[in-house]
Amino acid sequence: MNFLFVLAVGLVAGTVSGIVGTGSSIMLMPVLVYQYGPKQAVPMMAIAAVMSNLSRILAWWRDVDWRACAAYSIPGIPAAALGARTLLALPSRDVDISIGLFLMAMVPVRHWLARHDLKLSLWHLAIGGAVIGYMTGIVVSTGPLSVPLFLFYGLSKGAFLATEAASSLGLYVSKSVTFRQFGALTPDVAIQGLIAGSSLMAGAFIAKPFLLKLDPNVFRLVMDGIMLASGLTMLWNAYSS
Repeated sequence: MNFLFVLAVGLVAGTVSGIVGTGSSIMLMPVLVYQYGPKQAVPMMAIAAVMSNLSRILAWWRDVDWRACAAYSIPGIPAAALGARTLLALPSRDVDISIGLFLMAMVPVRHWLARHDLKLSLWHLAIGGAVIGYMTGIVVSTGPLSVPLFLFYGLSKGAFLATEAASSLGLYVSKSVTFRQFGALTPDVAIQGLIAGSSLMAGAFIAKPFLLKLDPNVFRLVMDGIMLASGLTMLWNAYSS
């Protein structure tokens, strides 16, 4: 029953992520932490995130901006590996607290970014890829930061979803490989991540018909609610354990 609950949350998370471009890791991670603990949940979520991003690429393949993807991924991939190595050296309780505080802090940061009419270049994407890549290695999901980065570059709708997913895919693969090299990604954890990721993939394809109907105000409210709720859940888990 517990694993069925994980799959159900994954399906909802994959659908939300397929509509708004992020949110799958934010929604699913607290459930995985509760079930398996943070040190197992983080590499498990990395595998699931690879599958989630792959599904969005497949759904919107023709719309990928490969120049933007390369600019973001080339510095982001090694940065994600470095961040993952940093994560493995941290105590489990500190991981919970850092993830929870990060998710909650992203709410005012996202609003600050939205108030500034920024237009970014490929160089900005490269710098953002290095910074966000390192943070991705540590805090599970940086979608709330990468989403405005690609939007301010000028992408929207299917092009935004596909390019953000293609750019993030390399980061999560790098993170997963690092976990495997340092023994954190065991075969059991990988299998559990693949099963959880399958529900995220299904949700992404369910979401495609609804993308064009989403109101921007609903998007902002959904993301704020997801980040606050997930952040509070992570903090509660840290201080109750």
